[in-house]
Amino acid sequence: MKIKYVLLSVIILTAHLLSPSTGQAAPSVSAKNAVLIEQSTGRVLFEKNAHNPESIASITKIMTAIIAIESGKMNEKATVSRNAIYTEGSSIYLEQGERMTIEDLVYGLMLRSGNDAAVAIAEHIGGSVGGFAFLMNEKAKWLGMTNTHFDNPHGLDSDNHYSSAYDMAMLMRYAMENETFREITGTTSYKSDDRTYSWQNKNKLLTQFYEYCTGGKTGYTKKTGRTLVSSASKDGMDLIAVTLDAPDDWQDHMAMFNWGFDNYNMESIAEEGEVNFHLIDLNRSEVGYIRETIQYPLSEEEVNHLSLKNFILKDAEESDNHLLGKTVFYLGDEKIFETPIYAEAQIEKENHFFSNILSFYKKVAGM
Repeated sequence: MKIKYVLLSVIILTAHLLSPSTGQAAPSVSAKNAVLIEQSTGRVLFEKNAHNPESIASITKIMTAIIAIESGKMNEKATVSRNAIYTEGSSIYLEQGERMTIEDLVYGLMLRSGNDAAVAIAEHIGGSVGGFAFLMNEKAKWLGMTNTHFDNPHGLDSDNHYSSAYDMAMLMRYAMENETFREITGTTSYKSDDRTYSWQNKNKLLTQFYEYCTGGKTGYTKKTGRTLVSSASKDGMDLIAVTLDAPDDWQDHMAMFNWGFDNYNMESIAEEGEVNFHLIDLNRSEVGYIRETIQYPLSEEEVNHLSLKNFILKDAEESDNHLLGKTVFYLGDEKIFETPIYAEAQIEKENHFFSNILSFYKKVAGM
């Protein structure tokens, strides 16, 4: 069914907004390519050549890790091949024929950037490095990574292996929604049962330099230079930074994070609860429901340019999902966000349903 909306109103939002910090000049970074985004919305706060496809080195392993985690095979043991142990570059020093769980291999992959671990994961989950690269590219397409192509699971230089700062930020944003990934990338030290020593995380933002860092992945090859993806959280806002070919990447990321935290706040632009529509032309009112509070990163200046438009379905009563309308938010003329508005009756129906389910389990449990 084609959805048709009727514009109800345009409202300038000026109330119930916090006061962000005073604006400052955009950060200066050494990186050839860089981007800073807010995690929950994906909003780009700062960028520099962010969409250019470039070599990315070992930040590739973020994709390898999330595919491994989502495979459901974390408790399975992979047998390490000759191909894996002879992969050049950084290593967790696997031995041919050794068997190690995918979980341990992912920790070795993310903390120590083990290229041997990357190949062992790829061969076990994808059947081969080529088979795993196919999975990586399918995932990239699904995530909308339009300037990306993966040729291997570790990031060693290849003409067919590249991504952009923005695409890698979108990948990290997706990966950080996974609880297991968040735990692994935020781990400073890990010891496998198959090792007598612990692996220390190479991400110095996490272990030494930046108290608000929550995770990330380092990368380097001589051809590519230094690459880095990192995440940070402060005062209820989560940021993701990416730099490619950055001689001073630690400082780049701290500068971007500090600038983001200083200049933006997460503002509540719509509160969970009832929405009242007064339909002047039809001489009646409608009551709708926003199901969650909407927060969006805004600067002090932007608060004064925020507006919204309410739309209602022409035939709301015929909507299969009880959709009543939507609210669309704008910064100036730019659409930034929209949220659906549901009929109140649908909420009541859902509450009644969950109440019945709870009652049923109480009876079964003898409560």
